[in-house]
Amino acid sequence: MRKKNILALASALSLAVCTGSISANAADSVNVKVTVSDSEGKLVLVQQNVEVTDIDNDGALTINDALYIAHENNFSGGAEAGYSSSKGQYGLSLDKLWGTANGGSYGYYVNDKAAMSLADTVSDGDYINAFIYTDLSTWSDKYSWFDKKEITAEAGEKVSLTLSEAGYDANWAPVTFPVKNAVITLNGEKTEFVTDESGKVEVTFENGGSYTVSAVSESEILVPPVCAAAVNSAQTTTAEPVTTTTTTTTSTTATTTAETTAADTTTSSSSTTKSNGSSSKTDSPKTGDNFSAVLAAASRVAFDLSTT
Repeated sequence: MRKKNILALASALSLAVCTGSISANAADSVNVKVTVSDSEGKLVLVQQNVEVTDIDNDGALTINDALYIAHENNFSGGAEAGYSSSKGQYGLSLDKLWGTANGGSYGYYVNDKAAMSLADTVSDGDYINAFIYTDLSTWSDKYSWFDKKEITAEAGEKVSLTLSEAGYDANWAPVTFPVKNAVITLNGEKTEFVTDESGKVEVTFENGGSYTVSAVSESEILVPPVCAAAVNSAQTTTAEPVTTTTTTTTSTTATTTAETTAADTTTSSSSTTKSNGSSSKTDSPKTGDNFSAVLAAASRVAFDLSTT
C-alpha cells in the first residue's frame, strides 16, 4: 500500500512538472506597447512596440522583461544605463526608470490597471505605461488615460475622447474619476480643446499626419495620457478636362474661269471642371515598491486578526 502511494505521488509530481514546463514555454515571446514618462512628467516613449522575451530567465514574460527591453532598445546607453530592478522584501521592484533612481517612486500600469509587481505577466497586445513620480513628497501624480488608445481619422473630422483618472473612494477601494477642465495637447502643443465635467472632449485634426494626443491640467498633476492618432489628409478631387471640338467640312467648287474655295471651320473652346472636396477624488493609487509594501502590510494585519 505504501509503495502504491509513493508511486502515485511521484506520478503526480512528474505531471505537475511537465505541465508547468509546458505553461512556461507556451509562448516564447509576446508583443506589447510601452509608454514611459520621465521625472519631469514628459513622454519619452509613446506606445513603443516591444517584443517581450524572458530576459531575466524567470520562466515568465513579465513587466520587468518588457521595460528592460524597451530601455535596451531606446535609452541612450541601453538598459544598463537607464533601467534596473531587484528582488527585495516585497518582491521584484524598480530601482531605476529612464535613468532616474529615486528610491522607488514609480508607477506602472497594464491596460490602465495598477500592477502589483514587476513580476506580473504580460500578454500579446497589452499596453504598459510606466512613469516616474514628479511629486516625491505626497505622490499626488494621478494616473490618467483616454478611453481610446489608437484612432484613425480624416482631417477636419471630430473625434470624441473621454479622459479618466485612477483614485480611491472613502473606503480606499480603487475607483475611476472623470478628469474635467483638462487641456488637450497634440504633439506636446496645447490646443483649445478642453474636457467637460464628464471628462469628454471633441478633438478636430486640421491636417493629416501622426499625432500624440495627451492632456495637462492646471489643478492637478496628471501622468500623461496617450492616444495615438493617424490622420488622413483631406482629399482633393480633380475632374479630367473635357474638350469638345466641332469641325465643318471644307468644300471647293471649280468653274471654267476661276476656282473658288470656301471653308468654314468652327472649334468650340475646351471646358474644364475642377472641384475641391474635403471630408469633413483622492490621489491616485501608487503602484510599485511602496504600493506593494502597503498592501503587504495590510494583508499581514488581516491575517493576524483572523488568527486571534
